[in-house]
Amino acid sequence: MAIYRQCDGLNRREAIRIGALGATGLTLASFLEFTQAGQVAAETETRNAIFVELPGGPSHLDTFDLKPDAPAEIRGKFKPIKTKVSGVEICEHLPKLAQQTDKFTIIRGVSHSLGAHPLGQKFLFTGNRPNAALEYPAYGSVAAKELQTPRDLPGYVAIPRTAQGPGYLGVKFSPLATNEAPVKGRPFNVRGITLGGGVTLAEIERRRKLLNDLDQTFAAIEQDNELLDGLDAFSQKAYRMITSKRTRDAFDVSLEPESYRNQFGDDSFSQSCLLATRLIESGVRFVTLNLGGWDTHADNFTRLKENLLPRLDAGLAALFQGLAQKGLLETTTVFVTGEFGRTPKINDRSTEGGRDHYPRCMFMLMGGGRVRGGQVIGASDAHAAGPLHEGYKPEDVAATFYQSLGISPTLEYQTPTGRPVMLVRDGTVIESLLV
Repeated sequence: MAIYRQCDGLNRREAIRIGALGATGLTLASFLEFTQAGQVAAETETRNAIFVELPGGPSHLDTFDLKPDAPAEIRGKFKPIKTKVSGVEICEHLPKLAQQTDKFTIIRGVSHSLGAHPLGQKFLFTGNRPNAALEYPAYGSVAAKELQTPRDLPGYVAIPRTAQGPGYLGVKFSPLATNEAPVKGRPFNVRGITLGGGVTLAEIERRRKLLNDLDQTFAAIEQDNELLDGLDAFSQKAYRMITSKRTRDAFDVSLEPESYRNQFGDDSFSQSCLLATRLIESGVRFVTLNLGGWDTHADNFTRLKENLLPRLDAGLAALFQGLAQKGLLETTTVFVTGEFGRTPKINDRSTEGGRDHYPRCMFMLMGGGRVRGGQVIGASDAHAAGPLHEGYKPEDVAATFYQSLGISPTLEYQTPTGRPVMLVRDGTVIESLLV
């Protein structure tokens, strides 16, 4: 999958995430070294989530909040089309999603004030306004801590990776990053799970026996040593995952019926959506997907029409449809967002123009799970320059997302230094979004 350079360059966090040992997205080896079972919340119904990051900031005016009656320098080149839900219209270049609008809600008029990519992503991908004194956890890290996952499966997977880490929750709640997206017609594997390089299960068992012998030898010095106790838990988790056929099968999309696979497009995002549905069905509780490239300061309409919108349309439509076919849509919340919207007025940076960063107004999508589909909530003004009324804050949507997963947004954690921190500091659950 391409790595997109945004207008403010390759920031430090992005450079780290590209590395195999970045704390924000671990390879299998690092994941197994650092992760262990966390505290899980008691719940009566399984809840899952798929979080779709759109880094770069997609234009709300050219996707889900068109203004056909606005002046030409604002409305742009795209026309709205009718959808499956009466009275709801979206961009003409999203025809497949137009047939799935009964399965999700469009949230318009979301507004904030952080117009830089790194800060906006920290805000929108964690649900908390960035704080120099505290690193907030990604949604998936919270889910990995709170939701019960089978012992031989990772609770949180990022395809191919994510910029947001576990923050104050600690590295043990980092995602297992695949570091690659699936390619149609080519076997997909996560290094280690597929036992590559000629390593057999017998060899794994031999190495585990050797480690057990070493553990017994050094048992005396291990007493009251939390680090070594943790490493023992890590090795047990590693053994369970590497030797688990269920884990290996969870990542093997070739096991899906051909008729099901063929619903998904050939591009990497659609194939990632296919893998996400399989992982959720297998017992993984949280999957993050990433479709970047939305930083359209120039050539906005060509880039959207020829690349970004067709990929988003094919992938998301198949994701909603596939989850429904598997009977998973009612238990899986899908949340889609970038870090901000883009300016209503088209700039002159290229022949056709582009749109610049604009956090004052943006869209989000949420569907599945406990979300009431087939509606639009919130609204922007006549030029999509801001909320028509009071609007929603990112924290409000974050609180609602957690609520849909059975996780209280007012849940209080303690940081490693003993500081009490509420899960979502300043958000109110949007009741009209939930059933």
